[in-house]
Amino acid sequence: MNRILIVMSAADTWERTDGTSYPTGYWAEELAAPHAKFVQAGFEVDFASPGGVLPPLDAHSADPAVAGADCGRHLEHAEKALREFGPLLDLSDVDLDDYAAVVLPGGHGPVVDLHQDADLGRLLTQADREGKLIGAVCHGPAALLSAVDSDGKWVFAGREMTAFTDEEEQLFGTADGAPWLLASRLRERGAQHSGGQAYQAHTVRDGNLFTGQNPTSSGPMAEAMIAALS
Repeated sequence: MNRILIVMSAADTWERTDGTSYPTGYWAEELAAPHAKFVQAGFEVDFASPGGVLPPLDAHSADPAVAGADCGRHLEHAEKALREFGPLLDLSDVDLDDYAAVVLPGGHGPVVDLHQDADLGRLLTQADREGKLIGAVCHGPAALLSAVDSDGKWVFAGREMTAFTDEEEQLFGTADGAPWLLASRLRERGAQHSGGQAYQAHTVRDGNLFTGQNPTSSGPMAEAMIAALS
């Protein structure tokens, strides 16, 4: 099996507790770096989202002051990959039997929609049960929260993982007014969450589950998944 599924959020807005709306979308590096790594390793990559909706770019991910000097390269790759793929697949139509792995990039969108998406929850539950690889980076691990069994138990409770930390959310300026903070919510649900130095690459593997802390972790996470798939 030579295909990878990248699942994107369809959200473009994050509603805040103070009543304001924060524009969001996909984070260029978190989509581009894994996509480039997988393609270079010989994998075919498909994109999917709830309803097949293509979210906008998170403008912060194209700002060198925020996303680093390589952000232009990541944006160019992400836009080319999405343009060449065409319309995204609708999550509800995805057959997981077609894929060796599922990858969940961030941007703040996953804390808006993917964390409670029933179609994604079904796919992730199946993927974990069958031992397929699952990768999630930055805010992407919020999507793991969608996977609950018939008794309402979180499938990934007790697993070791990382995600965008509360400290990083504070440093980014989005902690105040956030309905909930990702790392704290993962721990509340039973994850064994660990964080590395803020904005430095940090990845965690627990069996078939691969997670990365922040955008810088996107490439290393994909490399770890490729090594496991090989």
